[in-house]
Amino acid sequence: MTDKKAEKPLIPAATILMLRDGDTGLEVFMVVRHHQIDFASGALVFPGGKLAPGDKEPKVRGLCDGADGLDDTLLALRVGAIREAFEESGVLLARDAGGAVIDGPRLSALEADRPLLDKGELAIGDFLERETLRLACDMLHPYSHWITPKMMPKRFDTHFYLADAPADHVAMHDGSEGVDSVWINPSDALREADEGKRTIIFPTRMNLEKLAESKTVAEAMAAAKARSIVTVEPVVEDVDGTMMLKIPAEAGYSVTQIAIDKMG
Repeated sequence: MTDKKAEKPLIPAATILMLRDGDTGLEVFMVVRHHQIDFASGALVFPGGKLAPGDKEPKVRGLCDGADGLDDTLLALRVGAIREAFEESGVLLARDAGGAVIDGPRLSALEADRPLLDKGELAIGDFLERETLRLACDMLHPYSHWITPKMMPKRFDTHFYLADAPADHVAMHDGSEGVDSVWINPSDALREADEGKRTIIFPTRMNLEKLAESKTVAEAMAAAKARSIVTVEPVVEDVDGTMMLKIPAEAGYSVTQIAIDKMG
């Protein structure tokens, strides 16, 4: 019997697979986590993280494009995804007073706000009001939903989104949580992990494998819109003496179970 009292609370989180069409095909922006971070340290991941209190402020709804039809929780997840992506990659999915996605020069002028948002010294709503900006939540396309297994010491309830990165936004890791960054073809990222050159955790690998099925941003977006999202909360089971991590087959990933000792 599971001890409900022992289960860790779920931490709402969101992340963006920022995409572009590169010279050799589809590319996704990824960062290398600092080795002192307590989750996925040293791993190649998509920019993202847990929601901040300011992401849920009522006034933020009026500062978002694409908020209609989203309840407060789903909207806060998109707000958090865009905020985290700005903090960790420098890309900001936002529109100016004229309704245009902000350009590179305007983005550069906002660079000093990245650490303020990251440290909680500036709330996203106050930032948007000050700069007369609106978050482009309509640029995000739901991609997947993963919940950390019950036996883990810290559990995240993470929503993944796709977004087409503005062409003149220069993506760069923040030097704090992320110590390196790269635009990389999903298949290349997987190959480098198999060769021992990269560390990629299981959920990231599964989403990269699915992304690698597309050759362009347009293909990836179309595929995401055509799929139903199935929540993945891996469970661990003993299968003939081997501890296996299992995920739902209907989630559409390449595997439904993997031996725990084969994941590292």
